Amino acid sequence: MQISDQLQCLFSARIEENDESYYLEVPDQELRHGELRPDETYRVAVFPAPTSTTSDASEPAGDRAPPAETGHPEPPVEEGEHRTVEIEDMGDQGDGITRVERGFVVIVPDTEKGERVTVEIADVRENVAFAEVVKRLDYYE
Repeated sequence: MQISDQLQCLFSARIEENDESYYLEVPDQELRHGELRPDETYRVAVFPAPTSTTSDASEPAGDRAPPAETGHPEPPVEEGEHRTVEIEDMGDQGDGITRVERGFVVIVPDTEKGERVTVEIADVRENVAFAEVVKRLDYYE
């Protein structure tokens, strides 16, 4: 999948149903910090959240404290966390792209589409994380 240079923001959200219509909420920070403007028309792409991502974090997910209520979900990854992932797509700059819970995007430089790697999350932002390869895996590992 190619990511357009015209991409103005990227975030994860739940789709909600109300009176036979579906809605998704655009977080306020996307309107303040991005190029989005109310009452404009935009194209929206919807990707399913992957269900088979393996977490190698030392602390089980059930033992983590719940995220603070901020009106939007916290990123599902933390700096220093290790994950085993498959590179799903390539970005315009040649970096690998994978998605974890809720479709949250993790960018992994020096990888190829279809490659399985264990990564360490190096930088977490509100809508995207960046990771470094720790180990390259055989497809069947």
